[in-house]
Amino acid sequence: MYYTDFSTYMQRKFPGEKVQKISVNAGFSCPNRDGTIGTGGCIYCDNSSFTPGYCFRHKDIASQLNAGKDFFAGKYPKMKYLAYFQSFSNTFGRSVDELEAMYREAMGVEGIVGLIIGTRPDTLPDKVVDMLARLNEEMPVIVELGAESSHDSTLALINRGHSWHDVEDAVLRLSRKGISVGLHLIAGLPGENQEMILQTVKRAVALPIESIKLHHLQVLRNTSLEELINDGKVEVSPFEVENYIDLCIKIINLVPQNIAIERFLASSPPEKVVMPKWGLKNYEFTNMLNKRLRSGKD
Repeated sequence: MYYTDFSTYMQRKFPGEKVQKISVNAGFSCPNRDGTIGTGGCIYCDNSSFTPGYCFRHKDIASQLNAGKDFFAGKYPKMKYLAYFQSFSNTFGRSVDELEAMYREAMGVEGIVGLIIGTRPDTLPDKVVDMLARLNEEMPVIVELGAESSHDSTLALINRGHSWHDVEDAVLRLSRKGISVGLHLIAGLPGENQEMILQTVKRAVALPIESIKLHHLQVLRNTSLEELINDGKVEVSPFEVENYIDLCIKIINLVPQNIAIERFLASSPPEKVVMPKWGLKNYEFTNMLNKRLRSGKD
């Protein structure tokens, strides 16, 4: 295999089990949305574009997980599940006790064998990390950090509200406590060229992480990014499919086999996408990429 995919990574963490993520919307926000450090959120963000239909904020966590299990049960009756706290920043704006109660509610659902907690690097104070370490002794916990870029100028432009140093600090503190960490990265952010993207990957894999979640920049309707482009304040150069495959191969060559690449593509509903309009699902792109890798044309 040319890279370690997510399925292989899961087999390493949960030997002998087939596992599936079930997304949970626990009603969190983000500090760059609610005024804590800013408003408006990340300029590209539309959380509804990647939130499954069974995730309704008015449902409690256990109900969402059970609905997700029902969704998959017919096809995969022996499947085990990871509770994926996905939408927004899932360690932000709640006390440690409140957070722990939420995570334990998920852990108590039959068939749940691990937690994935998506959050920001600047919303992980030590007391939260300590609590996650305690939970990790009972059930595997993976923290998925939105890093996006290692370039502070880019992070400022996209209104992230944190720095690359925050990413490094969070990864190191989590890793020292034995907590698995994955990083989310975006290729094609405004102002970034290929060299900058590859530099971010090099910096990411130098950290004690277990996985990378990569996708190309999508401009979605009704986002600040769309408005900024329309007003001529920001320029983006959307990837063509073949050019993005070329970039992904370069990235694969930088990522050691002990770090999984969970995905290369984000699939948003077609009606939400302004550009690029590839019309490809994640698995279709991955098949194209793997075919290129097998051909040896890099």
